[in-house]
Amino acid sequence: MTKSLRRRDFLKQSALSAGAAAIPSSTLSLFAQSANPPRPRFPTADPAWAATWDAALAVLAGNVRSMPRYERPVLVEGSTYAGIWLECAPQEGQVYGTLQSYVATPAGQPTPLETARANHMAFFAQQKTDGQLPASIKLADQPGTDAGYGQIQMVVPIAATAWDIFQLTGSKDQELLEAAFTSCSRWDAWLRQYRDTRKTGLCEGFCTYDTGHDNSPRWAGIPNRCPDADARKFPNLPGMPRICPDLSATVYGGRIALAAMARALGKQDDEARWLADAEHIRQLILSKLYSPEDAAFYDLDTNNKFIRVRGDVISRVLGEHVLDPHKDKHIFEAVWTRQIHNPRAFWAPYPLPSIAMDDPTFVRPIPRNSWGGASQALTALRAPRWMSFYGKHAELNHMMQQWCSAILRHAGEAKSSAEQVKLFRQQMDPLTGDFTQNDPGGYSPCALTFLDFARRLSHP
Repeated sequence: MTKSLRRRDFLKQSALSAGAAAIPSSTLSLFAQSANPPRPRFPTADPAWAATWDAALAVLAGNVRSMPRYERPVLVEGSTYAGIWLECAPQEGQVYGTLQSYVATPAGQPTPLETARANHMAFFAQQKTDGQLPASIKLADQPGTDAGYGQIQMVVPIAATAWDIFQLTGSKDQELLEAAFTSCSRWDAWLRQYRDTRKTGLCEGFCTYDTGHDNSPRWAGIPNRCPDADARKFPNLPGMPRICPDLSATVYGGRIALAAMARALGKQDDEARWLADAEHIRQLILSKLYSPEDAAFYDLDTNNKFIRVRGDVISRVLGEHVLDPHKDKHIFEAVWTRQIHNPRAFWAPYPLPSIAMDDPTFVRPIPRNSWGGASQALTALRAPRWMSFYGKHAELNHMMQQWCSAILRHAGEAKSSAEQVKLFRQQMDPLTGDFTQNDPGGYSPCALTFLDFARRLSHP
């Protein structure tokens, strides 16, 4: 099983071999897969595993779509989300790419690894001349549109997942490497120019959609979009703009990946610069955005006051390995014990809720598309990026078992295979494992969560 690069181990990676401007013929074989792919050896002999596995693959096959603004098919979000978003589509593509050996692709259709590549290159192709990447590219967007630039909406760094995809190709896709390095360097420069208005060295949030936290109490009273749909502008409201630990962590993770890319490209000076810049923002996150009193990371407003809403911001910081497992062990243990693994806070029967259950702002009952308490498939899909890194293998296994059991139970309620495909939904109640029913289903992150977790839980 291919694992994502551990951020602090990238220096052990070997340099790439040379390639052509387009995908060379020698690389095309890397995108091939078996005509009769195997299934994993599932944790139990219950036939529901195989049926749900096949249904999840069918969801993804149906969500590989062509778009007006990019020439190659991409894996879209599905459900009510007709397009790709910067916060999640690159990682979803990367996970899909790791499943390639289990996927049969019809002739003339892209393989999972080709789709993963397109989920990155589409954003690079739509980058503005000033360096801004689109927050979204939708199926309804026609060429030449200026839609999709009204927020930054980033979580998992596209630089990090691009580096992972490069490694999945055997470090031979030179075009992807060079495009990612150039584009992500320009994106970092854009963020420094327009998202550090307070000159703190950290990254600021201007609106709810910047962090993808729809309907979250974290952003109560703050507009969804930036003024005039311009991500360079923040609303004229008290306390704005805020310095955000998760956005800053995304910048950190991107810089670590850029350093790895620079090394692969033989750019030693750039490698050293990116490493230094990464360490600089990492130290700032710890010194300015962490509350030892609460063992939590918070937004900081213009009055230098924390927005004390305990949410999945915390796990996003861990997702980029901001805490050094040795130097910052005391901080990690406090965050893990008092927040993440606390059964009153985030360690629910079905982890991890988007807001701590004992936080006063936890939303009940849980409405659709709510980052106010629901356990989100996107958060689950991101968990393997950090839980193993911090040695929490048993806890990750438990979380994966709980998610798979909930999905299996939910899918088992379907009366037909066509209905089963629709039952991969966005979110569930962290206490009961019941998925929000007024969601239409067919959601790629949920399908990927089941496939990735089922594979990880399977017998060798």
